Amino acid sequence: MPSSTLPIPAVSDDARTERSWLILLAAMSFTNIVDFMVMMPLASFLMREFKITTTEFSLLVSAYAIAASVSSLVMASIADRFDRKIALLVSYGGMIVGTIACALAPTYATLLLARVVAGLFGGVTGSIMFAMIGDRVADTRRGRAMGLVMMGFSFSAVVGIPLSLYVAAQTSWRWPFAGLSLVCIVLFFVAQRRIPSMRGHIRNEKPKGVLRGYIDLVKAPNHAWAMLASSLIVLSGMIVIPFIAPTRITNEGMTEAQLSLFYIVGGAVTLFTRPLFGGMSDRYRRSNVFYWLVLGSAIPILLITHRLGAGLASQIAISVLFFIFVSGRFIPLTAMVTAATTPDQRGRLMSLNSAVQNFSLGVASFLGGAMLTTHADGHISGYEAVGYLSVLFGLAAVWASYRVRAVS
Repeated sequence: MPSSTLPIPAVSDDARTERSWLILLAAMSFTNIVDFMVMMPLASFLMREFKITTTEFSLLVSAYAIAASVSSLVMASIADRFDRKIALLVSYGGMIVGTIACALAPTYATLLLARVVAGLFGGVTGSIMFAMIGDRVADTRRGRAMGLVMMGFSFSAVVGIPLSLYVAAQTSWRWPFAGLSLVCIVLFFVAQRRIPSMRGHIRNEKPKGVLRGYIDLVKAPNHAWAMLASSLIVLSGMIVIPFIAPTRITNEGMTEAQLSLFYIVGGAVTLFTRPLFGGMSDRYRRSNVFYWLVLGSAIPILLITHRLGAGLASQIAISVLFFIFVSGRFIPLTAMVTAATTPDQRGRLMSLNSAVQNFSLGVASFLGGAMLTTHADGHISGYEAVGYLSVLFGLAAVWASYRVRAVS
C-alpha cells in the first residue's frame, strides 16, 4: 500500500492541554462565525443606509461565500503541505484585515469588496480548525470536540449577534465590525502563543498539481458522498437564514430589540443541546443522529418561513426549535466528514469541502434572495416556497449521508 494512504493515528494531548486549545479554537470559531453571520441581522440597517433591495443585500452574503469557496479550492491542493498552526494564523489574520475594511467601507461597492477579502481568508479558517481536531483528537471523542468548537455558533447567537444589533442601533452598523476586529486581534496573539505546532500529517512526497489533487480527492466515492451531504445541508440552511431578520421585522412586526431577544434565547438553548448532540454523535451511528435532526428541523423551517402573525412568545419558541435542530445538524455531519478520509488527506478534504460548502452558501443566499419579492410597504413575499425547498435539500442530505463510511 502506498505510504500516502496509510492511516495515521490521531495524536492525543493530555486532557487538560487538549481542552485548553479546543476552547481557544472555539473562541476563534465564534469570531469567525460572527464575522459572517453579523451581516444578516444588520440587513435592515444596510438596506436603509445604502438604499438596496433584498437581492442586492443577498450579494453581500454571497460575495463572502463565493470568495471563501475560491480560497478553499486553492487550499484543497496545498492544505496538507503546511503546519496547521501557520495555516490557521495566516487565514485568521487575513480575515481580520477584511473585517477592518468592512468597518471603514464608505459605499455599498467598497463594502462588497471588503466582504470578498474577509471571505477569501475567513472562509478557510473553519476547515483548518476541523482538520486540526481530526489530527489531534481520537475518533471516539471527535463528536464532543466538534460540539465544543462549534459552540462558537451558539455564542454568536447569544452574544455576538444581539450585541452587534444593540451597538448598531446605538451608534452605527460600522461599530460591530470594528469591535469584532479588536477581539480577533487579541485572539490572534493568544493563538500564536498557545496553539501547538501540528506537522504530523506532512509527507515527504513530491507535491501534486492542483488539478491532480482535486481529482484524487473527488474520485474517492466516500469523499464525494461526504461533500455532497455537506453541500445539500448548507443549501437547506442558508436559503432560509439570511432572510430571517428582515422578515421578522417587516412581515411579523418585530422590533430590532425583540429581534435581539429572538437570537439570544434561540442561541442560549443550543449551549446545552450542542454538547448533547456531540455526545450522541460519539455514542450512536452518526448518520442516524443526522437523520433525526434533519427531520426535526423541517418543523421550525416551515414555521419560520410562513407568515403566522404570531406574538413574541411564539416567535421565540420557533426560534428555539430552529436553532436547536438546524444548527445541530452540522455536528454529526462534520464528524462524519472528518472521519471519511485518512489524516494525510484530511486537510485537503476539509478545504475542498469548505469550498463546496461556501459555494453552496453563496448559491443558496442568492437563490433565496431571487425567490423573494419586496413590496412597496416593505412586506416580503415568497418565503414559503423557500421553506419547502429548504426541507427538500435537507432530506437529500440525509440520503447522501448514509453512503459515507468512516475511515479514520
